[in-house]
Amino acid sequence: MEETKKHTCLKLLIPVNSTEGEPIFVKGTWFPTRFDLAITDGFNAWFCNASEEEVNQRASQWDQPVSEYVELAERYLGFQQPGSVYDFADAGDGHKRLSWTFEKEGMTLQWRWKCKQSPNCKKTTAEILDFLMDANITLSEEVIRKNELYENMKVEAEKCLAQSERVANEKAEFEAQIYTKFLGVLNSKKSKLRDLRDQLSKQDTAKRSPQVEEDTDKTESFDEESFDNSDEDPQQDVTASSKDVSKNKPSRRKRTRLT
Repeated sequence: MEETKKHTCLKLLIPVNSTEGEPIFVKGTWFPTRFDLAITDGFNAWFCNASEEEVNQRASQWDQPVSEYVELAERYLGFQQPGSVYDFADAGDGHKRLSWTFEKEGMTLQWRWKCKQSPNCKKTTAEILDFLMDANITLSEEVIRKNELYENMKVEAEKCLAQSERVANEKAEFEAQIYTKFLGVLNSKKSKLRDLRDQLSKQDTAKRSPQVEEDTDKTESFDEESFDNSDEDPQQDVTASSKDVSKNKPSRRKRTRLT
């Protein structure tokens, strides 16, 4: 079974005398328990094959699991980390020492790995360039595919937007029609209710009219009788009254006193 691996390539700028120096390219091949490095500056090339035993020894020195050690090395050699100080210094006999710093628990730590000069610098440099070209092609294809996917999604989004607007317009039109019909029905019901109310009002008026006329007749007859009695002569009434009083008044007799 083939061992799983990942590839990275970092363009690393190494400052020289406080100025930005020439870039180097660090290609990393990462395995679960070890890693390989290939480095070139365009003229010369170097390599570092960190074996499983070496990685295990380094991880033990730092009290780290092997997987964590490899993961941290990949993080700093796969992407240049801000705040980390990188160096690629001479180590004698044409060899180089690659180092980088990182912070851990408030302390600045440094890892260093010795890189041997490649026996075939042209081949090593060509392999790094081939990897970069393949990666560039892969990224370009991925960008093209993403752009096509974006354009397709944009077209679909425009279709969905148009459909949404059409549905919204149809909904508004439907609601307007329903509202118009509802107003027509409502006004018709109101008109019928007014007609019924007028009919009931006329019926009540018709029922009350005979009683009002009868009361009016009684009042008029009473007034006529009173008016007839008022035509009698007041003087006659007074005289008659006096006579009646005289008739009813007892007569006075003389009383004889006996001695």
